[in-house]
Amino acid sequence: MDILQIIFFAVAIFLFVYFLLLQPHKIKGNSMLPNFLNGEFLLTDKVTYRFNDAKRGDVVVFKAPPDERDEFIKRIIGLPTERVALINGHIYINGKLLKEKYLDESLFTNAGGFLSEGEEVIVPKEEYFVLGDNRQNSSDSRSWGSIKKDKITGRAWLIYWPISKTGMVPSFNYQ
Repeated sequence: MDILQIIFFAVAIFLFVYFLLLQPHKIKGNSMLPNFLNGEFLLTDKVTYRFNDAKRGDVVVFKAPPDERDEFIKRIIGLPTERVALINGHIYINGKLLKEKYLDESLFTNAGGFLSEGEEVIVPKEEYFVLGDNRQNSSDSRSWGSIKKDKITGRAWLIYWPISKTGMVPSFNYQ
């Protein structure tokens, strides 16, 4: 009877943590290179966005458009009601160049079906404009538009595999 109680409580704690607090995810593909490698494992924090808004630079996991059975991982670039523009291969937010310290300065961002070169879009309320770090090889908001806040399943919080890369997912100050 004691063993069954221990098993029951262990399963209950696991389910509580998995569904409400943290969830493991595996990076699939190269869209977040060089900062996240294909095959890395990370934990996503499922609590933060219940109480706080997402911030620019947060790496989020969300239900992939249009097929929500899969999940994507991307970085939040544009916040609700902001103007996002692509000019000469660089991202501008509300008319100011976005300095992305986590990317090589020579990186050229290509246009997509939703965001064309020289075009500006306004991010709707309760939505976010997301981009992969590997701009040459990423399906992101340039192609299919912004994502709704309620489609975000969590914020990338901790890399736990491989052991050599274990650590907190860094946040960036864009000032």
